[in-house]
Amino acid sequence: MKIWAFFPAYNEEQNIVPLAEKTSGVLASICEDYEVIIVNDGSKDRTAEVSAELAKRDSHVRVINHEKNKGYGGAVKTGLNSAKFEWVFFTDGDGQFDVEEIRELVKLSDKNDFIVGYRIKRADPFNRKLNAFMWGTMVKLLFRFWVKDVDCAFKLMKKEIIERAQVESEGALISTELLAKATRMGYKIAEVGVHHYPRRAGTQTGAKLKVILKAFVELFKLYGKIQKWGSKTEK
Repeated sequence: MKIWAFFPAYNEEQNIVPLAEKTSGVLASICEDYEVIIVNDGSKDRTAEVSAELAKRDSHVRVINHEKNKGYGGAVKTGLNSAKFEWVFFTDGDGQFDVEEIRELVKLSDKNDFIVGYRIKRADPFNRKLNAFMWGTMVKLLFRFWVKDVDCAFKLMKKEIIERAQVESEGALISTELLAKATRMGYKIAEVGVHHYPRRAGTQTGAKLKVILKAFVELFKLYGKIQKWGSKTEK
């Protein structure tokens, strides 16, 4: 099995190196070949520098730098579209997930095309959990796919899905678009419970009002596009 693993990272200088090092170690034990990609999304701290230093020490680690910040969805889109191997994994660069649990996703890869993690117990403030619940319920009703945790940043998928989906979202809707299109194309989706831990360093950006408003604008644009995208087709 060959896995392309990546993390979107914005101002994660304290989190990104331990995460990338651990991911490289885990993948080395389960993969025929792998790459660990840090998508540095125009960070203003030393994320670019510490990532470049790690890449010099580990030939399996590579850095993609955005000169300007493109936002979470833009960084994820870069990681997806840069993929070289058959399987693609991504998680967030803040280290709130244990990458050891990639093994649980891999166990289901022989019979499934898209393995989606869901947070067993989300380690976030109440307002973020409430917002996520309401948002997740709404997008699932709109796009008619059923997973427990739409935006859980712990996913493993076939590169083929990315190539066929031609994802357009640049913001918070990127996971929704992937799941909606994968469902319509008839890919088999499985779910695995994963653990979620408090952020150790850095600052969360997803709950800012500007980000939320942009997500709603993108949501209704995506809904219109998905309706025109075509009926569900089998692979």
